[in-house]
Amino acid sequence: MASGATDVTDDADAGRVSGPLSDSERPQARSSAGGSLHWWSELIIVGAFYGVYTFIRNRFGSDLGQSVKQTAIDNAYDVISWERAVHLFGEKGIQDLFIEWDWFIQFWNIFYGLCHFAVTISVMVFLFLRHPVRYGIQRTVLAFTTGLALVGFALYPLMPPRLLNDCSPFGACDSNYSYVDTLVDPGGFWSFNSSAMMDISNQYAAMPSLHIAWAVWCVVAALPVLRRRGVRLGMLAYPWLTLFAVMVTANHYWIDAVGGLLAVVIAYPAGVLLARRLPAWLAPRPVGAVPT
Repeated sequence: MASGATDVTDDADAGRVSGPLSDSERPQARSSAGGSLHWWSELIIVGAFYGVYTFIRNRFGSDLGQSVKQTAIDNAYDVISWERAVHLFGEKGIQDLFIEWDWFIQFWNIFYGLCHFAVTISVMVFLFLRHPVRYGIQRTVLAFTTGLALVGFALYPLMPPRLLNDCSPFGACDSNYSYVDTLVDPGGFWSFNSSAMMDISNQYAAMPSLHIAWAVWCVVAALPVLRRRGVRLGMLAYPWLTLFAVMVTANHYWIDAVGGLLAVVIAYPAGVLLARRLPAWLAPRPVGAVPT
C-alpha cells in the first residue's frame, strides 16, 4: 500500500480524516459498526430499486409514441443549438476521428455496455465488505442520484445523437446529421436496435447521462478509501473515459454529462441526510455513535 496515505473514517457526521491505519485497525468487518448489513437484504433492496427504476424509466419515454418522439427531437435540436452557441458542438467531430477504426470503436462499445454496471457494482461490493458505514451512506446517495435521473428522463426526453439520422420508429431520419450508431456498426455485445431492447428500453433517456452520474458517484464513493496509487488514478480517470465512450458511440451529448454531474451534486446532501435517519440495519453507525 502507498506509504503515508491517509484514509477517511466512516463517520460521515464527524467528517474527520484519520492518519495511516494498520491492517488490524481498518474497518474491514461489518461488526465494527453499530448495526449489521446482510448481503441478502442488500441484494433484495438494490434489485427491487433497480426494477422499479427500470419500469418507471421505460414508461416515460419512447414507449409513449409519436408525441414524446417529437418532443425528444425538438429537445435534441435545442441542445445542439446551445452547444453551437458556446462553440462546443463537437460530438460528431470526435466520432469522425475514430469511426474508421473498427477495433477501437468495438472496445468503446464494450466499455459503454459493461463498465457502467461492472464498476458500479464493484465499488458497492468493496464498500459493503470493507467500509460498511460508508456503504450505507453512499448506497443511499446512489439511490437519490438515480431517482433524480428518472425525473430528468420524464421531464426532458432527449433524442441521442445516434438517432438523429436514424429512420427507425424511434429516429428523426434527419439527413442533416450523419452520426453512426456504433452499437450497430461495427457492433458490440448488444444494440438498442434489437427487438428486445426496443421493447424494454427508453430510447430518449439521455438527460442526464446516468453513465456519467454513476461514474462520478464511483469516484466520490470510493476514492477517499482507496490507498493504492494505481487504483486511485484509474478511478479518477474513469469518468473521463466514460465521457469519451458516450460521445464516440453517439449515445450522448456532452451537456448530458453535465446533467449527470449535477445529479450527483444535488443528490449527495439529500442522500447523506437520509442515511443518518435510516435504521442501523440499513445504514450502520460508527462504533460509539449516538443514534439519530
